[in-house]
Amino acid sequence: MIDDEKLKRLLLQVEKPARYLGGEYNLPDVHKPCDERVCLCFADKYEVGMSNIGLRILYHMLNDTDGVVCERCFAPSVDMAEKMRENEIKLFSLETRREFCDFDIVGFSVGFELAYTNILYMMDLAGVPFYAKDRGEEYPLIVAGGPCMVNPAPIADFFDAVLVGEGEVNLANFVALHRECKKAGTGKREFLERASKLEGVYVPSIGGRVKRAVVKDLDSAYFPTKILVPSCDIVHDRSTLELFRGCANGCRFCQACFYYRPIRERKKDTLLKQAKELITNTGYEELSLSSLSTSDYSDLKGLVEGLKEEAEKENVKLALPSLRLDSFEAEIYEDTKGASLTFAPEAGTQRLRDVINKNVGEKDIESSLRAALAHGVKNVKLYFMIGLPTETLDDLKGIVDIVRLVRKLHAECGRSKIINITVSTAVFIPKPLTPFQWEAQIPIDEMYGKQDYLKSELRFKNVKYSWHDAKASVIEAALARGDGRQSAVIVRAYETGCVFDSWNECFDYDKWMEAFRYCGIDPSEYTGAIPTDKELAWDFIDNGVTKDYLLKERERAYEGVTTPNCIGKCNGCGANKLGRCFQ
Repeated sequence: MIDDEKLKRLLLQVEKPARYLGGEYNLPDVHKPCDERVCLCFADKYEVGMSNIGLRILYHMLNDTDGVVCERCFAPSVDMAEKMRENEIKLFSLETRREFCDFDIVGFSVGFELAYTNILYMMDLAGVPFYAKDRGEEYPLIVAGGPCMVNPAPIADFFDAVLVGEGEVNLANFVALHRECKKAGTGKREFLERASKLEGVYVPSIGGRVKRAVVKDLDSAYFPTKILVPSCDIVHDRSTLELFRGCANGCRFCQACFYYRPIRERKKDTLLKQAKELITNTGYEELSLSSLSTSDYSDLKGLVEGLKEEAEKENVKLALPSLRLDSFEAEIYEDTKGASLTFAPEAGTQRLRDVINKNVGEKDIESSLRAALAHGVKNVKLYFMIGLPTETLDDLKGIVDIVRLVRKLHAECGRSKIINITVSTAVFIPKPLTPFQWEAQIPIDEMYGKQDYLKSELRFKNVKYSWHDAKASVIEAALARGDGRQSAVIVRAYETGCVFDSWNECFDYDKWMEAFRYCGIDPSEYTGAIPTDKELAWDFIDNGVTKDYLLKERERAYEGVTTPNCIGKCNGCGANKLGRCFQ
C-alpha cells in the first residue's frame, strides 16, 4: 500500500487533490472479510469516470457480493503522474491505496476509442507490462469491458480476457469462477481456458467465437440506490435512473442503437421505488433519466408524473434528457419546468434523414419546435452530423434552414424576446455493428470545408455553432474499425506522448499519424470504404444483430427507404436470440 504521509505531501502539489483521496459519502465497506479483490479502472479523469452509470452499477454490485471487495482507480492527471514518478509511487486504488499487483482482477471500462492510450498510461504508472503475454502469475488478471468491446481487436492483446456485453452477467460470472479457481489453486492459464467458456468472455490467447452477454430481465437486475456521492464536482453530478436498454429506432449510423439490443425496460413502479431511494440516500438536488431514447418509454407520462410528485416533495429537480422531435410532449416538458431543450435532427433535409433512418418528418420538426417554444423554451440545442453517406450541399443548407425555422417560430409565439440557439455538428464515423460499418469516412479536407460553410452561414444573432475536431474524428474512425495490428500503433502513440486524447487540449494528430507510419500502417485502410464481402475484425463476436440485417438496412439507405421502429412489430434484426425484446 502507498504511504499515507508521502501521498499527503504529494497531493499538496497537484491540481484537484480530491480526485485521489476517496472517502466519499456512501462508501461501501471495503475492509470486510474477503477472498477476492477487484479494482475497476476507468481510463479517464475522476470527474469523467465517476459520472459513468455502468461503472457505478458494477462497483456497487461487486461490493454487495459476500467475500468480494471492489475498489476504483481513475487516470491521474499529467501533473499527478509526474509527481508519482518523481516520488516512485505506483498507481493505486482510491479506497485502500493498493497497487495493481495487490488485486486478483483489474478491470478496465473502455467507452471511447480515444481512451486507448490512457489504458497504457495507467498500466505504465502501475508498473505492469502492456501485453498479456508478458505478464506471468505474479500479475493480476487484467480484463477489459465496456462499449468499445463491440470491436476489441485493436487492444485485445493487452488483456488476459475481454468481457463482451453487460457486466452484470459476464463480470459477475468471471469473478465467481476466479474465486472458485483461486481456492482450488488453479493457475492463470487453466483459469482462462475455463473462463473462455463463459457467456460474453473472450480470451485473446485462446481465440474462438463469443456471444455477447445480456441481462435477460432488466426490471429485476441489480441497480444501486445507495451510490457514492463524490467529494468534488464531476461531469454529471446527480442521481440517475436507467429506464431501459436498447433502442427501437434503428438510426443507421448509431452503434449504441444496435449494440444494446434487445430492448428491455424497467417497470414504472420499480423506477419510482429506485428514485425515492436515490433521493433519500444521496441528497442530490437533481434526478435525471437515462436511456437511448427516453421518449420511447412505454409510460413516460405516468412515470414523469410520479417522479415529479416525489421530486417536488423533496425539493429535487427532475431533468429530462433530449426528446425525439417526432414524440415531443409539451405537457410533460412543461411539467418539468424546463427552459432549454435539446433535439437531434441529425440531418438537414428529409432526404438525408430517410437515408439514415431518422424517422422524423418536416411536420414533426415544425410542430415539436412550435410546441416547445410556446411553452417558454429560451434555449434550443440542435445536434447534426456532417459527412453522412450521400450528403450534398443541399443537406448542409438544410441545417441552416432549420435554424431559420426556429427563429421564425420563436418570433411567432411571442413568449420571449430572446431565443438562444446552439448548433453542434459531429463528423460521421463509420462504426462497427451498424448498417454504415462498410462506408468511407469523408476526407479531412472535406470535413474542414463543410465546417467552414456552416461557420459562414450560421452567423445569426444569438446562434452559436460548435463542431467536433476533424483530426480527432479521423483517428477515432481508424481505431473504431481497427484490427490486431493497431496494438503496436497504440503503444507507439503512447510512447511518443499521446495521453488524454479525448481532451481537445491534449490530442496530438501529428503524433498519431507518426505512430501509424512508424508501424507501416496507412490509417486510410480503416477510414476508407470496406467491401461488404470482406471479413471484419469483429466478426468473431455474436452481437445479436445479424450481418444480413445490417446489409439489408444499408441497401434501404441507398434507396432512401426508411424502416419503421420495432415497437409493436419485430423487424427481424436478430437481437431476440440473445433475449426477448420489450419483455
